[in-house]
Amino acid sequence: MAMEIERKFLLPEYPERLIEDGQLTVLTRHSIDQTYLAIEDGQELRVRKITDLDSGEVTFTHTFKDGKGISRQEIEYYISEGIYNQMIDAVKAIPLVKTRITGLWNGTTVEIDLYTQLELTVLEVEFDSLKEAESFAAPDWFGEDVSVEKKYSNKTVWKQLQNK
Repeated sequence: MAMEIERKFLLPEYPERLIEDGQLTVLTRHSIDQTYLAIEDGQELRVRKITDLDSGEVTFTHTFKDGKGISRQEIEYYISEGIYNQMIDAVKAIPLVKTRITGLWNGTTVEIDLYTQLELTVLEVEFDSLKEAESFAAPDWFGEDVSVEKKYSNKTVWKQLQNK
């Protein structure tokens, strides 16, 4: 099982100026439909439909995560469209839909998630070690660090969608 170590920030505005100035290079753009199959005691099981907005290629993933906070265990692998559809049909849930912009800023890979169903934009940075994550000094444009705030977690936002 791999470790996922990440920090999440509440992005106050899309960094269009940084992109135009060449300080932030857009690498990929994806639309992601994310549905949770099970959530319990810090563990989650989810599936994603990921559409590359530039090539149109569609892939599907199945992910298991265990833990809370900025460091969690993660197993993720590709699945077929048929398996994905069977899982989606079984849970009959509303997917969390977001556009993910992956970019390179100052040698750091950043992921910007723009949520479709609500007014929320976050920026995530993944790290190789907990020490690296804890010592990372985020620039002001990243916004407030919400890494450990449960209300900004994808599973919390997804649960709220189910109640609408």
